[in-house]
Amino acid sequence: MKIMTFNTQHCLNFLEKKIDYQIMADLISGEGADICGLNEMYSNRIEGDDLPNQTKILSELSGLTNYYFAKAICLDGEGSYGNGFISKIPILSAETIIIPDPNPRKYNGYYETRCLLKAKLAGGITVLVCHFGLNPDEEENAVKTILENLEDEKCILMGDFNVTPDNPVLNPIKERMKDAAESFCQSSPTFPSDKPEIKIDYIFVSKDIDVKFAEIPEKIASDHRVHTAVIDL
Repeated sequence: MKIMTFNTQHCLNFLEKKIDYQIMADLISGEGADICGLNEMYSNRIEGDDLPNQTKILSELSGLTNYYFAKAICLDGEGSYGNGFISKIPILSAETIIIPDPNPRKYNGYYETRCLLKAKLAGGITVLVCHFGLNPDEEENAVKTILENLEDEKCILMGDFNVTPDNPVLNPIKERMKDAAESFCQSSPTFPSDKPEIKIDYIFVSKDIDVKFAEIPEKIASDHRVHTAVIDL
């Protein structure tokens, strides 16, 4: 089974600076992904323009025909923004879990409400898709929410964590899960896609899952490179 995590930057072609669903879908299908977690996805309206469900569009174009969009925030009261998930494997159930905003806020940086997408697939597989905030207190809340929703078997966690591998905030996750990249591409950077300097995108799996291979393909579509892994359940 091949899995992928992909921050699409709302399907913005990084080189041409325009919305480009086909380049995103071609990358997903070209890598042979069976499931794909998506970050920074829009649905409905943005800036006055009709914008369809981007998760649904990528599902249709890539051939991963099962999909779910998880709304984290509304934009100007009109549109939705959050995480998406597309899959060849049937989705039995899915839910959107809002990550609590820090209260009070401890830093002066940009804050944004984030969410955790949780999907149950046929075969007893649980998939979690996340996108961390930029401040340490947001990161801590994200990790706490993830730990409350992890399963100890057949569980996959992926997304844009916005932290590098040496950040101790990841330690509680590493205690319960395996970093799929650990034996294959642990230090491979994922951002920015044209000249990647840091790794902030991850795939974690429960300890019962056997990771056969993982990589960061050298392909440019959005501002992040995709991260893939091949696993046996």
